[in-house]
Amino acid sequence: MSKSNVAVRTEGVAESAQVVRPKYLEALALVERLHRRLLDVIKDEFDRRGRNDVNSVQALLLYNIGDNDVTASELRTRGYYLGSNVSYNVKKLVELGYLSHQRSRVDRRSVRIRLAPKGQEVHKIVSDLYEKHVRTIEQIGGIGQHDFDTLNHALMRLDRFWTDQIRYRL
Repeated sequence: MSKSNVAVRTEGVAESAQVVRPKYLEALALVERLHRRLLDVIKDEFDRRGRNDVNSVQALLLYNIGDNDVTASELRTRGYYLGSNVSYNVKKLVELGYLSHQRSRVDRRSVRIRLAPKGQEVHKIVSDLYEKHVRTIEQIGGIGQHDFDTLNHALMRLDRFWTDQIRYRL
C-alpha cells in the first residue's frame, strides 16, 4: 500500500471519529440517564402504592434476584446497581426480612441469598410494572419490536466493546 493510500485511510478514520464522537457521548449520557429514570419509575410505582419500605435500588435488586439463589458478588458482577453498595443493600434487605441467606456448603466463606416472602412481594410489584410497560410501550411510547431489536443489538455490541477494552486492555 502506498503512503498516499495510508494517508487517505488515516484521514478517513479521523473524520469518522469526529462524526462518531458526539453520538458516542450522547449514548453514554442516555445510558446513565435511563438507568436513573428507571429507578425513578420504580420509586413512583412504590409511592403510588404507599410503600416506602424499600428504595428503588433495593426493589430492582430484589427483582433481579427473582427465583435465583445467588451470592452478593454474583449480583455485583451483573452490574445492575450503578452508584449503590450491593453488600450494604443485601445486608439491609436480610435484616428487614426481604432476603434469606445461608452459608454455602461448598465454600463456607460464601453466603447464598434468595428472596423471602416479603422479597417476593416486591419482585411481583416490579414484575407487574414491567408487564404494564410491555402492554403499553408500543402504543404510548411508539417503540416497537424492530426498535428494540436494533437498540438491543447496539447495546450488546457496546457491552462487548467495553468488555474487550477491559479484558484485552485495548
